Amino acid sequence: MLVNVAKYGYLVYLRCKSVANFMANLQHNTITDMATVSIYLDTRRARKDGTFPVKLYVNHNGRFYIKTEFSSTLKNWDRNQFSKTEPNHKARNVVLRNLINKAENAIYDLEKENRLRGISDKRLKDIIEHAISNKEESRRAVLPLFDEFIDSKSRNGTKEFYLSTKSKVEMFDKNCTFGCIDKKWLLGFDGFLQSKGLGVNTRGIHLKNLRALFNYAIDEEITNNYPFRKFIIKKEETRKRSLTVEQLRMFMDYPCGRFLQRYKDIFMLMFYLIGINAVDLFGAKGIRDGRLEYRRTKTGKLYSIKVEPEAMEIIQKYKGNEYLLDILDRKSVV
Repeated sequence: MLVNVAKYGYLVYLRCKSVANFMANLQHNTITDMATVSIYLDTRRARKDGTFPVKLYVNHNGRFYIKTEFSSTLKNWDRNQFSKTEPNHKARNVVLRNLINKAENAIYDLEKENRLRGISDKRLKDIIEHAISNKEESRRAVLPLFDEFIDSKSRNGTKEFYLSTKSKVEMFDKNCTFGCIDKKWLLGFDGFLQSKGLGVNTRGIHLKNLRALFNYAIDEEITNNYPFRKFIIKKEETRKRSLTVEQLRMFMDYPCGRFLQRYKDIFMLMFYLIGINAVDLFGAKGIRDGRLEYRRTKTGKLYSIKVEPEAMEIIQKYKGNEYLLDILDRKSVV
């Protein structure tokens, strides 16, 4: 108990001292006996893509830097973290904080054993690099965590959404780990999906689902690996499939039998209610003050739609008991 309290107190001390010591040491070139760690954007030399490397700045006997997998532009950087303009900045900042935690834990362990003061910068650099190397985490299998991630979702539709992606990953590389997935792996997975006849946007959905899994793994401190940093998920514009005014008029005037008339009426009702989703329409309970108010199932957003006379005519035609329409009333009868 006392050890845990001491460790916590020391880590808090490190956090408070790190930024102040970092700035002071840059200005005065002082040497302290307390090792501190901070995040540093090394702007001395830009990379070919115009970004600068993000490093750990360590102050011990002298100053030294430790590379990370990240880089940033000046525009997307805010003091010691990615700014809101950086894509997926939250996930990346979590990774940076995890690196700081691992480095500070390594320093604390040396201090606890009274080894820190006598250790060289080179040796301390090796120890910190080993602490943040993530070798154990890199062997963590992807598929079992995919199951955990899916179980964390409450909606069945969302679960099926991710289960589809999991099955694709399993078909491509059932033994994949978080450490082995990099840009090359993602390109191979994208090619595999394409070979199965999936279009650009469908492949993008599966890749976004996999990216969501990595964000979850980072939040749970399971991995620091983020292969989507340099991987662009492609997207292409699709042909607009909306009806013209003339086509809609032809549909409204088209004569059809009683069986098809019901489906035609429901389609027109959705149109009159500004494109309401079927699950929201069929689950609606009633109308208040001439308006249909409902919270969209998919997003939770509240809608209030004026019910025009054309829509009211269809609603009265298929008026339900428990629900606005008799669709679910009919389904509940066995």
